[in-house]
Amino acid sequence: MAEEWIHGLHAVTAALKYEPERLHGLWVERQRRDGRIQALLDQAGAQGVAVHPVDRAELDRLSGGARHQGVIARLAAVRQRSYDEADLLELLAAVEGMPLLLVLDGVQDPHNLGACLRSAAAAGVHAVIAPADRAVGLNATVRKVACGAAEIVPFVPVTNLARTLRALQEQGVWLVGAASEVDDTLYDVDFTLPTAIVLGAEEKGLRRLTREICDRLARIPMVESGVESLNVSVATGVFLFEARRQRSLQN
Repeated sequence: MAEEWIHGLHAVTAALKYEPERLHGLWVERQRRDGRIQALLDQAGAQGVAVHPVDRAELDRLSGGARHQGVIARLAAVRQRSYDEADLLELLAAVEGMPLLLVLDGVQDPHNLGACLRSAAAAGVHAVIAPADRAVGLNATVRKVACGAAEIVPFVPVTNLARTLRALQEQGVWLVGAASEVDDTLYDVDFTLPTAIVLGAEEKGLRRLTREICDRLARIPMVESGVESLNVSVATGVFLFEARRQRSLQN
C-alpha cells in the first residue's frame, strides 16, 4: 500500500488521536526528551505504534528539510475519494440546524489551506469545498498546519465549482462571497441562515463566474492604513467567527 509522511508535533498527535490504524511508525529525534515528546511517545505506546529513535540528520532527510519538531510519522495513504454534488448533499442532509460551509475558490498555498481548515474546525463548519483542479489538496504540509483539523472537517474537492454552488443554492444555501471593493460589510449580512462563505485565491480573489453566482458580496471593514486586503486564511477566520458570533446569539 502506498504511504505518506507527516511531520510536526501537532500533525503526528492528531494522527495518533484520530487515525492510529494508519500509522506505520514514528521516527523521533533521539536527543530530544522534553515533556511534549514524552507525551507523544506515551500515546504511541498505548496505541501499539512502533517508535524509531534516530538522529536529527535522518529526520531532516525524511522530511525533505521541513521543520519537523523532532518527530515524523509514516502513514498508510488515504485512498482519494472522488466527491461530487451528491456527496455534498448527503453531508447537508446530516446537518442538525443551519448549515455553515466554507468555499475556497482556488487556494494554492498549503499553509493557507491548512490555516483555513483549522479556522473551519474551530468555527464548527460542516464542510470545506474547493475545486479539484488548480488548487492545493490535502498534503502533508496542509495536515501539519491544520493541526488535526484535516481529520475533523470534511474536505470536498469538486470537479465543477460553479455547478456545485448552484446545487447549494437549490438546497436553500445562501452564498456570501468576500470582495474588498463592495459597499456592504460582513456585519450587514445575516449569517444565521444556511450559509456558504466563499473566498477567493491568494491575491486574485474570487473568479468572475464564482462572483456572479454568489447571492451577496461583503467586505471586511478596515481602517485606512495602506493595507488593501488580508491573507485569505485571516479573512476566512474573520468571516467564520462573525457567522459563529451571530449564531451564538440565537442559542
